[in-house]
Amino acid sequence: MKDIAPFIIELRQQQVILDRDLACIYGVETRDINKAVKNNPDKFPEGYIIKLSPNEKQEVVENFHHLKSLKFSPNSPKAFTEKGLYMLATILKSKEATKATLQIIETFAKVREFSKVAKTLATEKEDSKKKQLVEQSGELIADILNQEFASDASSETTIELNLAMIKIKHTIKKSGK
Repeated sequence: MKDIAPFIIELRQQQVILDRDLACIYGVETRDINKAVKNNPDKFPEGYIIKLSPNEKQEVVENFHHLKSLKFSPNSPKAFTEKGLYMLATILKSKEATKATLQIIETFAKVREFSKVAKTLATEKEDSKKKQLVEQSGELIADILNQEFASDASSETTIELNLAMIKIKHTIKKSGK
C-alpha cells in the first residue's frame, strides 16, 4: 500500500488528491477513475471534484515533481476533495480500493487533526499546554509517517520539522521480522 500523505495537495484552500494520483493509489488507470465519475454524475455534485484550470495545472506541475508528466497532457486533471474521495469509494469496490479508501480516510483525519493542533499551538500561552500540544503533534506526525513504513521489513528514517520555535524530531526504526 502506498503512503497517501504525499499525494494530498492544497488547491483552492482545500486538501485534494488528483485523479492521476488516485489511480496510482487504487491500482487502476486514470481513465477508470474518470469513467466512474462520468457514469455517476449524480454522485459528484459541485464541491466534490475540482477541474483544474490551465494555470492551476501549471502550478501543480511546477510545485510537485511527481506530477511533471502532466505538463504535456492535453487533459486538465481533476482534483477530488475529501467528499469526492468518499463518494468514489462507494463506486470502486475491489479489495485494493477498500484498503486504499480506509488509508485515505485515516490520513485525511490525521492531517485535519494535526492542522487543528498546530493552530492551537501557535496561540497557546501556557508552557505546560504547549508541551502537551507538541507531544500530540509528534504523535500525529508519527502516525502519518508510520503508514508509509508499516510494510517495510527494515528501515530507519528521521524526520525533523521546525515549526517556528518548536523542533519536532521523530525517528522510525523497524527491524526485520
